[in-house]
Amino acid sequence: MLIVENLHKTFTTAQGTLPVLRGVDLHLPAATSLALMGESGSGKSTLLHLIAGLERPDSGRILFDGQPLHTRTEAGLAHWRRQGIGLVFQQYNLISSLDVAANLAFQARLADRHDPAWVTHLAERLGLAPLLQRYPEQLSGGQQQRLAIGRALASRPALVLADEPTGSLDEASSENVLDLLLELVGASNSSLLMVTHSAHLATRLHQRLTLHLGRVRA
Repeated sequence: MLIVENLHKTFTTAQGTLPVLRGVDLHLPAATSLALMGESGSGKSTLLHLIAGLERPDSGRILFDGQPLHTRTEAGLAHWRRQGIGLVFQQYNLISSLDVAANLAFQARLADRHDPAWVTHLAERLGLAPLLQRYPEQLSGGQQQRLAIGRALASRPALVLADEPTGSLDEASSENVLDLLLELVGASNSSLLMVTHSAHLATRLHQRLTLHLGRVRA
């Protein structure tokens, strides 16, 4: 269970302070999915970064399975990112010097959870099996996105955080990628928190939450 309580985050800019999150609450039960929606600048990506430990909140609490994340040391947060979560970034963040096979297994090896049979299954389901010796620059945008999803799921994380995982794809491709993401998240028994601008795709997840100006919209 992921619990976010009264989370606040403000950034300092050249123009002064910029409140981004203003008391956000969120509950995500184990093995369920939640779509996080809202206009640009509403705080969606910031919320994901806070849960991932890439940023620290100004106040509020983040708990996973009853354990606080917001009070962990930098080393503790790095361990959380290795062991607890899988991240799917908007820009993929693939490692250009590694081929598809190595990119796919990268996170699982970091977490010391490399399961060759599971990675082979991911490659097959994601349509990457014929491409294992290629490098990211040799892949289409859709193939890179599927590789990013496979890498995030290779360690079977308890929580997958996906920031617009279909944002650069057309509607048909987005549906296909989401089908695969939901299938593989279910096979991993993971929870999924997904940022999306698509109201249609959001209906495919168990829950929906909308941020507006840093607050949860009723």
